[in-house]
Amino acid sequence: MLAAAALAGTAAAEPPPQPAAAVRTADAVCASAARPDLARRLGADIRDALEGRAGVASVAVRDRVHGVRCAVDAGRRYDAASTVKVTILAALLRRAREDGRRLTAAERALATTMITRSDNGAASALWRRVGRARFARFLTLAGMARTVPGPGRYWGLTQITARDEDRLLALLTRRNAVLAAADRAYVLGLMHRVVPAQRWGTPAGRPAGAGWHVKNGWLPRHGRVWRVHSLGAFDGRDRDYTIVVLTRDTPSMAYGVATIERVARAVHRDLNPGLRAADPAGERAPGAAETSDGSVPPDA
Repeated sequence: MLAAAALAGTAAAEPPPQPAAAVRTADAVCASAARPDLARRLGADIRDALEGRAGVASVAVRDRVHGVRCAVDAGRRYDAASTVKVTILAALLRRAREDGRRLTAAERALATTMITRSDNGAASALWRRVGRARFARFLTLAGMARTVPGPGRYWGLTQITARDEDRLLALLTRRNAVLAAADRAYVLGLMHRVVPAQRWGTPAGRPAGAGWHVKNGWLPRHGRVWRVHSLGAFDGRDRDYTIVVLTRDTPSMAYGVATIERVARAVHRDLNPGLRAADPAGERAPGAAETSDGSVPPDA
């Protein structure tokens, strides 16, 4: 775990946590020129899923099949925790392409443990290998304008927004000039191989047979409130959509997970009417440990 003293100068600017308050969802918006009925229903169900929940939450949903986009407070910044590991890997792949090379065997091993097991040592090694300049360059190319790299070695304090994470997932799931097709497939493949204990969050309630790709992050701050996030991409027959849910100031990790999964189940249900949800049994460990993901010290 990183030394708390080394982070004191960067963390001091953050205001002390406030008592959790109910999430406000007045700005929840879903829109679709092709399916306004679906957009209205999905927007209402996302609002219902967040109704009365403690803390703060942001949501971004993009469904290419139905042409639906949703956003709840999607420009708010959050400590990234381990969700930034996807961006680190994407930036590394972009850098390698620009340098005219493939990832080394060592880099591939680090990438695998960083994504599938959320290994922090691997993330720190690749964070250093990418470098701040190239990481910032990738953010610019990706259009992630409100994402701010974490100070020094503290990649877990990178500031992210639901809108920028939605843009990242869009790059991973469609042809573009930033990431090559093979690189996109590589990242999504690792996101499909996360260990069972980390398959919570946006995959909850997905329809049986749907392809899934996920990366989560969880972090207590000041030992009292939590940041819990989940990024998910889903594909397969007649489906192509992504879900981002970011939360902060929740009273526990389990509470944050529950908020995310309430939203995810509503989205999966509305985008896949009449389809049976996949049985989650055996896909993740029962209950998530109430511990930091290690991206920064829990008392920072």
